[in-house]
Amino acid sequence: MVPIDNLLAFALASVLIIVVPGPSVLFVIGRSIALGRRAGLLSVLGNALGTVPAVFAVAFGVGAIVASSVVAFTIIKIAGAIYLAYLGIQAIRHRHDHARSSPRAPSSSWKLLRQGFIVGISNPKTIAFFVAVLPQFVAPAAGAVWAQLLLLGLTFQGLALACDSVWALAAGTARAWFAKSPRRISTLSGAGGVMMIGLGGTLAVTGSKS
Repeated sequence: MVPIDNLLAFALASVLIIVVPGPSVLFVIGRSIALGRRAGLLSVLGNALGTVPAVFAVAFGVGAIVASSVVAFTIIKIAGAIYLAYLGIQAIRHRHDHARSSPRAPSSSWKLLRQGFIVGISNPKTIAFFVAVLPQFVAPAAGAVWAQLLLLGLTFQGLALACDSVWALAAGTARAWFAKSPRRISTLSGAGGVMMIGLGGTLAVTGSKS
């Protein structure tokens, strides 16, 4: 079991890291702006579920191997960037659908969860982050290291889920206000798409392993 002092210190450090807008936050904001609060919240949940395998991988040692492989890291990073750009393009293509008198049926919850999951699981920086940070708060004398790593990782995920949900609600609420004007909501939806494309491009060319 992780010592309570270590767990509290880790929780505080995690919150400080999570509240600073990063790739996950920008993805959630982009989705909420483009598709609304429901899509934003489901994207948050899907993204969180997509990073859970990284927690298990790090806890059981696989993450260290992936994090040390330039080829594996690069392949996953590029795949994730391409998928983000695809979602952004789709948001731009359908930006006018929200302003029509007979809009399309909203995307299914499963589809939104799946898209968020793909974005989460295709972010290799999650594994690299957990490999670098989680061991710092482990106390070998306090019990099984893998169990402590697992608890710390899941704690981080829970905090991220809560904080990212706030971002989704805030962005979705702003979108609802803009929805009073069809032109404004179309522009806002397009902006959300551009944000996701930009995020995908940024992830593709930055964060290389060193």
